[in-house]
Amino acid sequence: MLASTSSRLRAGSAPLRRGLHDLVTTPSKKPIISYGPPGRSAVTGHVVTVFGCTGFLGRYLVSKLARAGTQVIVPYRDDYEMRHLKVMGDLGQVLPLEWDIRNEQQIAECLRHSDTVYNLVGREYETKNFDYASVHSTGAQRIAKVASENGVSRLIHVSHLNASSSSTSAFYRTKAEGEELVKSAFPNATIVRPAALFGYEDKLLNSIARWPIWFKLNHGRTEIRPVHVMDVAQALTNLLSIPDAPQLINLPGPSKVSYAYLLGLVASVSYNPPSKAPTLPKSVATALTRISQSVWWPTICPDEVERRYMNDVDTPGNWDAVGVEPDEIETFAIKYLRQYRSAENYVRPVVLPTSRVVEF
Repeated sequence: MLASTSSRLRAGSAPLRRGLHDLVTTPSKKPIISYGPPGRSAVTGHVVTVFGCTGFLGRYLVSKLARAGTQVIVPYRDDYEMRHLKVMGDLGQVLPLEWDIRNEQQIAECLRHSDTVYNLVGREYETKNFDYASVHSTGAQRIAKVASENGVSRLIHVSHLNASSSSTSAFYRTKAEGEELVKSAFPNATIVRPAALFGYEDKLLNSIARWPIWFKLNHGRTEIRPVHVMDVAQALTNLLSIPDAPQLINLPGPSKVSYAYLLGLVASVSYNPPSKAPTLPKSVATALTRISQSVWWPTICPDEVERRYMNDVDTPGNWDAVGVEPDEIETFAIKYLRQYRSAENYVRPVVLPTSRVVEF
């Protein structure tokens, strides 16, 4: 009886066979064997570590990797920050490990079984335990060094579009220093430079809706190139299957917009009247942010005030190299800003600004 049932099951379903095309050998001689139809329960054969997985970009990258059947190591510092990541993949495919960026042994434990490592670690503001240099520069170098020593085949390091060693912003300056240190420790590392990200939990559209006064600095004339977080996450995911990608990849948004335009966009989509808050002088804004930083976690830090006066660099993107076409910010504005509408205006149609030139 059991034998006949087994025979019918075998006859009614096509056998899963593996061929030579399912086997990939990495430079470190680690075999990568894919198995099963594409999807959550498949096995791509890749084992990936995502440092910075609990951040804004990291959670979307983990989701895309795990949904394709990749085994993902998610290093964390706080249990509560990583719990939502475990359900993004099939059982046993998302593996959390505790780590500290200053502990090389813990870093090695997180990546010793991985063929690819993503470094998304970054800080928007400095604290008494972690300044920009310890995270963006020496921390990135430490991850690259340990990855090289443990035979990791590929390191993908996420920096910023405006990274520059001569920048007046410590954030951008340490990002550039980190790139050089990473390349010295891991010469074949891929450097990815996205612009400012927007999405559900972003610090762009949400911050403009909540704290418009901080985006009126420089009279809103500063121009940026915002990019959708899902596009960047997809680009990083695609790099897993593009071994010959460029070593430097710039990912700016498709359009250049000013903060004044974004303030108008938020007001028009949320149906809240434009903010009448005054434009603060740079010296006053810096002093206020220093006070807030010394009392509690800052809404905005002094270095971010400096960045509010800096335009995004005008450099072409490498979207074709990663197989992604970036979306305009207006396409998703209503999706992320509807929560700021009142009940009276919740279902009103969207009326976008007619021009991207907005002046105070």
